[in-house]
Amino acid sequence: MTIRGIDVSSYQPEKYHTDGFAFVFIKITEGTTYTNPKWIAQRKTARDAGLVTGFYHFARPGSMEAQADYFLSKISLAKGDILALDWEDGDVSNSFKDNWIKRVQRKAAGHKTVLYCNRAFWLHRDSTSFAGDGLWIAHYNGRPGRPDIRHPWLFHQYTDDPVDTNVGNFRDKQALHGWSVSRELAPSG
Repeated sequence: MTIRGIDVSSYQPEKYHTDGFAFVFIKITEGTTYTNPKWIAQRKTARDAGLVTGFYHFARPGSMEAQADYFLSKISLAKGDILALDWEDGDVSNSFKDNWIKRVQRKAAGHKTVLYCNRAFWLHRDSTSFAGDGLWIAHYNGRPGRPDIRHPWLFHQYTDDPVDTNVGNFRDKQALHGWSVSRELAPSG
């Protein structure tokens, strides 16, 4: 069984539809110069709806350390918040990806840190199969929960119409919340 969620950025409104969703990922930063101007209001919408909340950084070429620190400097974390690296810029290396996740895991101990990427990046650019605490895979194949990869995954973004919609590989919202606050490894997919 899977649960549903969405991800939002500055392209979505501050108040968005939350009915039927268990989680949301909100874009906070990109590179070292951009911060989503709506993220605080978008976080309030998620929290008011009782959603498990995650935050993501869109990686750009440049200093991995500076980008990880910039991302972390923008947010005040609450217990159970999930952190994610959005890896979809072709000029961002596998080494950057691995080291960003490790740095954020170290600096935000107690918070799960996951990797977001599309199926092509995972199968053809990734060389270590390192996704931190779990993989959030994008593959728009019309089959929610079946992202056509063999690696265990936690979240599957399966469409962007009308908004980026995901399923989570968890029994229910309580299971996702329990995982997000625990020190346990991700469940196998």
